[in-house]
Amino acid sequence: MKRPARTNHGFTLVELLVVIAIIGILVGLLLPAVQAAREAARRMSCSNNFKQLGLAIHNYHSAYRQLPMHGVGTASPDGGAAPYGVTSATTDWWTNYGDSNAWRLSALVGLTPFMEQQALWDEISNPSVIDAVNPGTQLTVAWPPMGPTVEFIQYRPWVTELPMLRCPSDPGVGLPAQGRTNYAACLGDSIDWSIRGSKQHHTTRGEMVSTNTWVQRSLAANRGTFVPHKESKFRDILDGLSNTVAFAEILTDLSDRDTRGIQSLNGNPPDEIRLNPSYCIDNNQIDPDNPRFWAPTTPIENSNNGRGFKWADFRPNFSGCHTILPPNAPIGGGSSVGETGMFPPSSRHQGGAHILMGDGAVVFITDSIEAGDSHHEMVWLAPADITSSPGTKSPYGLWGALGTRASRETIQEQLNQ
Repeated sequence: MKRPARTNHGFTLVELLVVIAIIGILVGLLLPAVQAAREAARRMSCSNNFKQLGLAIHNYHSAYRQLPMHGVGTASPDGGAAPYGVTSATTDWWTNYGDSNAWRLSALVGLTPFMEQQALWDEISNPSVIDAVNPGTQLTVAWPPMGPTVEFIQYRPWVTELPMLRCPSDPGVGLPAQGRTNYAACLGDSIDWSIRGSKQHHTTRGEMVSTNTWVQRSLAANRGTFVPHKESKFRDILDGLSNTVAFAEILTDLSDRDTRGIQSLNGNPPDEIRLNPSYCIDNNQIDPDNPRFWAPTTPIENSNNGRGFKWADFRPNFSGCHTILPPNAPIGGGSSVGETGMFPPSSRHQGGAHILMGDGAVVFITDSIEAGDSHHEMVWLAPADITSSPGTKSPYGLWGALGTRASRETIQEQLNQ
C-alpha cells in the first residue's frame, strides 16, 4: 500500500520575511500614534495639576480674603539662624540671609496647605532642626520659622519636589535645581519693577516699607495679577477673572542652553530688554543653525539659576512670567538672576503652553497668539511718564491684554473652545 504524500504546513523563508516586514511597517505607523497618545495623557495630567492649583488659589482667597502674596517674607526672630547667620534677632536681615527669608518667598509657599501639603507647611511655619544635607544629625540651632532665603539646600522644604507643581512632560529632575516648578505667577506685561513692587527693605527696622517713588513706579509697571510684596485681592482684577491670567506654565532648564530654560545676560539694569523685548533676536544671540538654543558666543546665566529651579523663590526667573512675547519665546535678562528680565511662559508640549485664568479655567495658548508689536518701546514705564501711565492699553495685543488686571481692555476671543 502506497503511503500518502507528506504535506509541509510550515512557512517558507520568504513568507517569514514578508510577515516580519509587515509587522515592522505596522510598528512604524503605530509608534507615533502611541507617542502622541502618551503626550496627550501627560498634557491632560498637566492641565489637571493646574486646575488643582486654581482651586488652591480660590480656597486661599476664601480663607484669607486675599491672594497669596508673591514676594512675602518675615524678619529675623531671636534664636534661629542655623546653620548660617546670627542667633540673635537682627534688623539688618536683608544682608544676613541665613537669619530670614529676606521677603523672597513665592506665592506657592502660602498655597502649600491648600495643595494637600500640610506637613510641608508645618515644617516651614515652625522652627526646624533638620539638615537636608545631613538628615541623620539634628542641628543645634533651629532654622527660623518661614525658613532662610531659598538658596540654602540644607533647608529641606526648599529642596522638596511637589508633584502638583510638575508637568509630566518636563523631564527635568535633581541638581543643580532645588525644588522645581512648572507653574509661575503672572506679573503682567512689563518687566520693570518685577522684583521690587511698591516696597523696599528697611535695614534698620527689619521690614518692608512703602515709599512714594516706589509706589508710583509699581502702579505703572506691576500690572499683573500678582504684585511683588503687595497684598492683592480678586476685587483688584477689574478686567474680570475670566479675562486675566493668574498663572502660566513654564519649562525647567535642562542645562542645554535652551533659550526658554536659561536667560541671556545683557545690561544692568536690562534696559535693552525693557526698551525692546525682541533684543535677543535682533542682536543675533540665538544660534542660527539651531534656533531653539543660544548661540555659543551668547553670555548666559549661571547653570544653578535655570528657569523654574526654585519653587519657593519669588524672583521671575524661578516662579514668575510676563505676557509680552508669546509662549516659548526666548528669555532675556540683566547681568544676574536677581535683576529684572523678560520671562514668557513655555512648555514641553507641542505648540504652546497652559495658562490658568483667574476664574480657575485652564487654557492652552499657542505660540502664535496675537501679541501686538514685540518691538514696541515700553515708553509708559519710563520714569518721566510714571505718574500718568497706569491704565495704559497694552501694546502687546491680546496676549498683553490677558496679562493685565485693570486696563479695561475688551477680550473678543473665545479662549477655551
